[in-house]
Amino acid sequence: MEQVFAIGDIHGEYEIFLKILKNFRSDTQQLILIGDLNDRGPKSKDCWFLGMELVQKYQAIYLRGNHEQYFLEFMDNPEDWFPSYLYSGGKETIESLLHKGATEEYSPTEIVMMIRSRYKDLLDFLMERPFYYEWGDYLFVHAGVDLTKKWQETSLQDFLWIREPFHEGINNTGKTIVFGHTITPMLYGDMQTTSLWQSDGKIGIDGGAVFGGSLHGVVFDRDGIVHDYELPNTNCPWQPDF
Repeated sequence: MEQVFAIGDIHGEYEIFLKILKNFRSDTQQLILIGDLNDRGPKSKDCWFLGMELVQKYQAIYLRGNHEQYFLEFMDNPEDWFPSYLYSGGKETIESLLHKGATEEYSPTEIVMMIRSRYKDLLDFLMERPFYYEWGDYLFVHAGVDLTKKWQETSLQDFLWIREPFHEGINNTGKTIVFGHTITPMLYGDMQTTSLWQSDGKIGIDGGAVFGGSLHGVVFDRDGIVHDYELPNTNCPWQPDF
């Protein structure tokens, strides 16, 4: 493919996900989802199933994010992970997979048993998500890499979770690193600028859509950014309801 179309963190915001995909050209572009399709927003299940469809239909690259990981950790150890997963937006994911009120109605173990019985294919799919994708001089990853070593030696934890050491470290990888995870209003330090963040061969594309920011769909060719589709999220921003 001559171009890449990379989409930032979606977090259950299905309508804006559909809207940004209208700009994707499957005949000339490799589609990349930077991870975190679930949690916080209301339609994680729909986002996941659309993500699966895009992988099957267009060989999209759907990278694992820390929220996919969080969900899988909860599925493996429900009683231990339940409180922190709910707090991080997992309540909305569980309700989208089961029904409203499910987190009050059932124990964590019961919730996991029901999800396992209904969504085996989805769970298998999420377990298979890669941690990064290389395209020429570009590296696409959810959170970032460990810049103190060869980037390939980054721990799986850091691919999913790293923040300041990556943002502030010196990029000697020879790669332009495109990442999500940390919202650009935080990277700019003003908690309001949703534009792409660019510094030292690093490009942050998470405009914080679920918090009332925007979703980015960024087109790259071998030379750089061709176009940035930035769609503001006009729905109510996510607020934990506890």
